[in-house]
Amino acid sequence: MAGTPSKKRKHPGPKRQPPRGNPQRAHASRDPRRVEKATARDWIGAARLRTLPLAVAPVVVGTGAATLVDGLFHWALALACLVVAVALQIGVNYANDYSDGIRGTDDVRVGPARLTASRRAKPRTVLTVALIFFAIAGVTGLALTIRTQQWWFLLVGAACLVAAWFYTGGKRPYGYAGLGELFVFVFFGLVATLGTTWVQVRELPQEAWFGAVAIGLLACAVLLANNLRDIDQDRLAGKRTLSVLVGRRATQVLFTVFVLAPFVIAGFLALFYPIAWLSLLVLLLVLPAILIVWTYRAPKELVIALALTSLAAVAYAGFLFWAFVG
Repeated sequence: MAGTPSKKRKHPGPKRQPPRGNPQRAHASRDPRRVEKATARDWIGAARLRTLPLAVAPVVVGTGAATLVDGLFHWALALACLVVAVALQIGVNYANDYSDGIRGTDDVRVGPARLTASRRAKPRTVLTVALIFFAIAGVTGLALTIRTQQWWFLLVGAACLVAAWFYTGGKRPYGYAGLGELFVFVFFGLVATLGTTWVQVRELPQEAWFGAVAIGLLACAVLLANNLRDIDQDRLAGKRTLSVLVGRRATQVLFTVFVLAPFVIAGFLALFYPIAWLSLLVLLLVLPAILIVWTYRAPKELVIALALTSLAAVAYAGFLFWAFVG
């Protein structure tokens, strides 16, 4: 009909043109998951410098105990023992980074990001670095064996390397079965301390045994603080650490016992070596760590407790060394 307004036709908008070039490459260039390569600082961080005092402490105590036998300082042998201990510790740290990273255990972390899990370094590269440090420890240990003619040390060294790898490596790592603290006590306490003393003087005075137990307990306390921090992530990842198995409260109790028992040992040693009383000054590091472990609200606070306990181990070792050498 005339006069009736006609409906406007809707004109279709311009057609979208398909993106030019390789769409996959364009998508990859905007991939938010891309990460930068690890820097030198990242590699140094992955060595976990906070744990290195645990490698130094048994060598210090073992060397001090050795002087009680012949009154001499065997600096070359002590330095070689230190190289073995530190290289093993760093190698273990990189091996853990590799093994936990490829398993996905470190995908969600409270502490510093790991090289493998963050994809800032290739897993093969991290593994290679771990093997290099294991090789440094092995070659130095072999030199010590040749120098001392204690050929059974080769078996001890092999056991150390196997324990270092299978902590988190292999199909059934013992660190995933609640045995981490036991092996840390044996290898970072007894083996490292007593081995240092034996290499130098071929004897094991009772002071070396007391010191080995004390240092082993402090090393276990550091591991407990670490596992308490990661308890929720480890439980989700299926990593059955001792903390996961016994729970938070029991872990807090064990940590307290492990960090205080060495001072009972120091008190006993002080009856014969009075300077050992000065080791009580290390409580200035230990007591704040205990307080943090019992009152922490955020898991990241336990990083401080871990660092304080690690420093306490080497400070405690220094006072025992002083007590032994007089």
